[in-house]
Amino acid sequence: MRPLNLSSLLFAGLGLMAVSHPAYAQTSEDEIVTTGIRQAYQGEFETLEVPQINQAITSELLEDAGAFTLDAALDLSASVARQNNFGGLWNSFSIRGFSGDINLPSGFLVNGFNAGRGFAGPRDIVGIETVEVLKGPRSALYGRGEPGGTINLVTKRPTLENGGYVQASYGSWNEFRVEGDSDIVFGDGSAGLRLIGFFEDAESFRDEKETQKYGFYPSLRLDLGEASTISYELEYTKQELPQDRGVIYSEEFGYSPRELFVGEPDALIDTEVLGHRVEFQHDFSDDWSVLLGAGYRETSLFGDAYETNFGSRQPYFVDGETISRFFRFRDYETDYFVLRGEVTGEFNTGGLKHRLIAGVDYDSFDNDQVANRFRQGSIGGAASSSLDAETYLLVDVDNPQYGLYDRPDAALQIDRFENLSGIGLYFQDQIDLTDKFQIRFGGRYDSFDQELDNRSSNVIEESSNDYFSPQFGAVYRATDAVSVYASYGEGIRQLSGNDPDGNAFDPNKTKSAEFGVKADLGGLFQNVEGTASATLFKVEQSNILVFGGNFTDPIPAGEAESKGLELDANLIFENDISLWLSYAYTDGEYTNQGVDTSTFTEFEPGSPLVNSPDHQLSLQMSKGFEFAEIPAELGGGILYVGARSGELGTDYTLPDYLTVRLFGEVEPIENIALRLSVDNLFDETYYTDSFASVWTQPGAPRSFRVSARYSF
Repeated sequence: MRPLNLSSLLFAGLGLMAVSHPAYAQTSEDEIVTTGIRQAYQGEFETLEVPQINQAITSELLEDAGAFTLDAALDLSASVARQNNFGGLWNSFSIRGFSGDINLPSGFLVNGFNAGRGFAGPRDIVGIETVEVLKGPRSALYGRGEPGGTINLVTKRPTLENGGYVQASYGSWNEFRVEGDSDIVFGDGSAGLRLIGFFEDAESFRDEKETQKYGFYPSLRLDLGEASTISYELEYTKQELPQDRGVIYSEEFGYSPRELFVGEPDALIDTEVLGHRVEFQHDFSDDWSVLLGAGYRETSLFGDAYETNFGSRQPYFVDGETISRFFRFRDYETDYFVLRGEVTGEFNTGGLKHRLIAGVDYDSFDNDQVANRFRQGSIGGAASSSLDAETYLLVDVDNPQYGLYDRPDAALQIDRFENLSGIGLYFQDQIDLTDKFQIRFGGRYDSFDQELDNRSSNVIEESSNDYFSPQFGAVYRATDAVSVYASYGEGIRQLSGNDPDGNAFDPNKTKSAEFGVKADLGGLFQNVEGTASATLFKVEQSNILVFGGNFTDPIPAGEAESKGLELDANLIFENDISLWLSYAYTDGEYTNQGVDTSTFTEFEPGSPLVNSPDHQLSLQMSKGFEFAEIPAELGGGILYVGARSGELGTDYTLPDYLTVRLFGEVEPIENIALRLSVDNLFDETYYTDSFASVWTQPGAPRSFRVSARYSF
């Protein structure tokens, strides 16, 4: 492992010091009022009243799953599939078959603020209370978003109760991690501070690969009387990691070894994020409140990478002995600023009850990118032995050696600055027509401005457009414990870049309809609590960027659709058994012909969506009990992912896989818990996602992790 640098050690030490002093003032529980700040854009509705499906993956579920990253957390939802993650440099996923721009991180929210925009590296979920999977297009409230749904991370903020924990863990491949959470109450109980942080250093099952990262997430809360609350959150994360394009596949030679790292150990990418969020909530009465928010976030990505070459430059397809690589340097920076204001309230007209959400938001996103690339010419079908190893940056498949070649001189590939800004107005009204039947309607108007400065050609282009996104829904409460719903919504996602005339592309558009049944099982059975749902859905997407007739100028002309069935349940039984079930059948395909702008491959109507399995299942179960009067818990989970397309326009298919995990925990001493978890119990060889046959991510072999936690 690399030596720990001084700043990392200092951070870890300060974090432990912070969490080891939990409070400066004591308050009794009777004196604490924990109203908190609600989530923007959502209102306050019971689960059975919402004409959409929302999955809430709680911190308890995440702990049982051993999930430290957003990717691992989203594996619990069968509606979410992993997508090409740019060699591990960011999070990328699809919902109901659809993902966003393959060359940018997937959009996700943190407390309603867009946190997916930018280059902050893969998201760690320390400090996350709940991962919300909000299915279907939500543009009628949230604005621009991913076509299949929205991911919202709800953070842990001050609760005005003293408490916290310190945890250390060690796992396979020298994975060392320490994290802490301290919730502190001040004065008379109206002010609180929460300090959350982590440090992680880990090697990998991939040869000579190592990552190091740390983060700090403090937050403040101040209750200004009984009706007003203000909060502030800071986000800081720094990561040092290599870009890892994964394994390569050839029909003749199969996959390269999953242990073979094709990069260079000293070619590292540094990512950094510094963000601030402020929110203010005031309750005018029991029925009306206002929520104001502001956020500012800076991200950066800087460093070198060695990446696997494609077909005509790749000797692995000729003899399976070596892999050729090209070199790239990146310097990316983003700034994101947002303001928002929202009013929620209840009122009656003519005997009908209305629940209203109305608001306005503004955001501005600066994206500054510089990239240099060194790439060789075609090998002309030549074998590895006839190629100059340094020119083609060859790495031997069976005997890889690193550090053999000088850093290549790379030519400028990208040099551009883009600003995307917009203002949105939105509303939603849910009306109780009877005590059993409710309808919902709403919409959002967005006005976008775009400036693209292509510095390499000294061309500046400006453009603008606007769009209205409607939504409609209905809920019928069949019984107190069962509801039936239907909904329709449209969504948009602003596209980066301009057409040849300098005009902004029309936004990517989504139309979605769904029908479902929800049940509160606690109202149906005596020995169980929780919810279950079944949903049928159909999503149509248009204005996907494809190449026009000259194969150089992209146009928004691609079309695709997905349809399917989802079954979800989150149950707790009286005998202390917990069950999480998520299943999705998704049939996703392109409905017209086109040429993909990233892979330059042609697709026909009926071509499947990449990395979108027909069948996906996530199941997790745990049982709490006492052993020799010691509290204990045992549990396990399975993840099944069906076969799926691995490259658009070709027959390359990723095989299906099933992985099994087990975990156990005991609390031998009060407030001290010991946990052991084993992932991929049967050491399945599998592949999680791909961009193409030369960039395919392998899953990890069987691994273990042990941890110790002290709670206070």
